[in-house]
Order: sequence, then structure tokens, then C-alpha cells
Amino acid sequence: MTKHLLFAATIAALPAVASAQTVLQINSSLPEGTFAHVFLQEYETRLEAAAPGEIDVQIFMGSTLGKEEDVLQGLSLGTHQASLSASAVAQINSRSAIFDLPYLFEDRAAVQAFAASPAGEMLAEGFDGTGMVLAAMWDNGFRQITNDVRPIVVPADLEGLKIRTPTSKQRVEMFNTLGANATPLSFGEVYSALDQGTIDGQENPANVVDTAKLYEVQDYMSLSNHVYLPTFLVFSETFLAGLDPALKDTVMSVAQDVAPWSFEWGETTDTETIAALSDKIAVNEIDFAAFQAAAAPLYESPTFVDVIGADMIAATKAALGIE
Repeated sequence: MTKHLLFAATIAALPAVASAQTVLQINSSLPEGTFAHVFLQEYETRLEAAAPGEIDVQIFMGSTLGKEEDVLQGLSLGTHQASLSASAVAQINSRSAIFDLPYLFEDRAAVQAFAASPAGEMLAEGFDGTGMVLAAMWDNGFRQITNDVRPIVVPADLEGLKIRTPTSKQRVEMFNTLGANATPLSFGEVYSALDQGTIDGQENPANVVDTAKLYEVQDYMSLSNHVYLPTFLVFSETFLAGLDPALKDTVMSVAQDVAPWSFEWGETTDTETIAALSDKIAVNEIDFAAFQAAAAPLYESPTFVDVIGADMIAATKAALGIE
């Protein structure tokens, strides 16, 4: 056998070189250890198991790839691949602001019923033309109010307090209506603003209060449950278009499979987290009826109705059995 034939035979005997893995980079504004990190790690494990050797999921926490709003814009432009986002999504898809209506969702079962309803389909269709696609809605939790001035029991207790809100017109109007001085900030600025006294308080799920260590710079947590907000796993259309169709289906279906698990995890963790936080921060209940009455005008406010759409609000009420 000549040297050339021997070389060819040797090369032919070698195992085929695996094709390059697809890299999927997912951004989150929340820090490591938060519920968002837990969910993304679960997604990474499930997706890489469902498509072994085909995809490498890379998670970037704490706005490593850029501020949440900038990353969402990057999804539209095709410069970013995926993001697990919450409030900022309303700037892209106004229908998602349905979750800013206070006291709309009674529990997580109602949220899942919404997601599986025509109203959930309407929300997903709201991403059409934005350059991004909604893969799934995962848990986030009911939001609670913290501050370093006093317990919040009735809306009057919010008077004069600077409360950080996301950069959402609806959340800003909600807290202004309830009596606070709403102060929109990106999440990455919240801890330092609280520490320096630039703001008095903020509103987030209990898990974020715990994992972001906001209890170090806050004295009170009031269980307001004023809104439920999911997290939205959104992908760039450009990224999805570049995937093999079978892999694209897997990327999307695994995201949807994680959803019910995330809600179960959230329910259990909320109870455990609030109990644990009671040793670090004063926890109190609110006067639910008083807050509900104070928030009622928001259901007729143009800031909500004109943005969300009367049809979206009607579809959501139908899905939840609300007259």
C-alpha cells in the first residue's frame, strides 16, 4: 500500500468530526441565584439533554450582555439571541402590559389558564413584527413592596415614599395612583439606590428580595401581591430562522415544558422564602380591600386601556371568568 493510500485509509478509519454546536446565549437582568437563574439552568439541562451535542446553552446573568432594554432591542436587530425578561417586555409588546393591571390574577393556576387561552395567544401574537418570538411564559411571582420607612398596610402608608418601579408607564401610574412617588430605574441600579437613600423602597417578588439581598437595605416587606408578572423567554427571529427546523422545534417545545415546573417551583419557594425572610426583614399583611378599591380606577385609565387594548382586557377577563 502506498503512503497516499495508507494515509487515506487512516483518515477514513477516524470517527467523523462532530458538526459545530449551535451556541445559544440567554440574557437576564437578575443576578445569579435568583429564580430566573434557576429556571434558565433547568432549561439548559433539559434542552441539552433533548438535543445532545447539537446546542450549547450559555446563561448570562446580571445584565452581562447589556441592560434588559438594550438586549431586547438587540433581539429585534438580530444582534442578540434570547432573553428572559419581565416588565421591560411591555415596551416591545404592549399586550403584555395586561399583567400590570392590579389584582387581576388570583393565583398561579389563573396565570396558567390565561397562558393556555385565546388571550394567551393574543399576547404571543403581539410580538409579530417585532423581530422576536415568545417561546414560553415562566413564573416570576406576585410582587411585594419593601421600604425602609414604615410598614405598608393601607394605600395612605405609601404617601411621600419614593418607590422604584420598572420602566413601565403602567407600573408608574399604578404607584402614583396608590399614593407613592414612582421612580423608574433599571434593576441593576436598585440596590445602590436603596443603599444611598436615593429611593425609599421597591417592588419585586419575595425571591428577588432574598436573592438580591435587598433585605440588607430595607426594613419592611409588605405582602401586597399587587400584580403577578411572569417572565417571558423571548428569542430573536433571526436566531430561530438560522436553526435546523427540528432543533428549532426542540428549542421551543422544551421552553414550554419548563413552564408548569416553574410555576410549581415558584409556589413552593414563595412560601419558604417569605418564612425565611421574616428573620431578616419585618413582614406584614396589607388591607387587601383598601388597595383593591384604590386601584379600581386603573381599569378605566387610558394608560392601561389604550396600551393593552380593550380587546385584550376583555379576552383576559373571559379566560379568567371575570365579568
